[in-house]
Amino acid sequence: MKKIVVEMKNVSLIRDGKPIIEDLSWYVEENVHWVIMGPNGSGKTTLLKLLGGYLWPTEGTISVLGWRFGEIDLRNLRRQIAWVGSFLQEHIPFEQRPIEIVLSGKMGSLWLYEKPTSGDLESALKMAELVGCAHLLETPYGLLSQGEKQRILLARALATKPHLLLLDEPCVGLDIVAREHFLKVLSSLSSNLPWPFTIILVTHHLEEITSLFSKILLLKNGRVFAEGSIADVLKNGTLTGLYEVPVRSFTFNGRYYGHIIE
Repeated sequence: MKKIVVEMKNVSLIRDGKPIIEDLSWYVEENVHWVIMGPNGSGKTTLLKLLGGYLWPTEGTISVLGWRFGEIDLRNLRRQIAWVGSFLQEHIPFEQRPIEIVLSGKMGSLWLYEKPTSGDLESALKMAELVGCAHLLETPYGLLSQGEKQRILLARALATKPHLLLLDEPCVGLDIVAREHFLKVLSSLSSNLPWPFTIILVTHHLEEITSLFSKILLLKNGRVFAEGSIADVLKNGTLTGLYEVPVRSFTFNGRYYGHIIE
């Protein structure tokens, strides 16, 4: 029986009297990678923030990596949860060296507040090599391309040896080549990392769903619209109901694509 990494029971989050997440129940098994999709404002990023302990539910219970929120020091739990999202880039100074950014992941910050050990440095270099950015570690962060920046942030996330990796639209702003490179690196992790981990990816684009992912959660107005295996959920008609316009999905060379039916 697989270990449960995420378990949410009847979770709601209300802000200013408005439900952002409403009566959401969901569970994720170890090494089963999920995609979360839905219209703008459906609660995708909010859901990730709940899993990371950055938001607290108004109702319901959340357990992550076997620990129930309210019974664990979230600062310790977050060391096992890594987050990659474009919003992090806004807080990194132009001149900061990428090696410092990768090393800072273990400390849960974007700065080095203590001298890293030789083991920390070895781990950081190994992860940088794994995602193909070892040659960038001394280049000022502000001079890197968008794709290079995201790979640095991915290396930073992996340097902590996380058991849960949360990806919040990591391909935003990437050109098609940089996007495919990032997705290829991501798909290689299952065979290259020696510890068990689970990925949850938030995206707006079907073509970012690679063979790495087997499950999908569709959100609409803060509620679960559909969930299950990708092949079952993405049947024609599901996305039409989700987005309330005629949408057809199809596969080509093992990847999903979609378009609006005129």
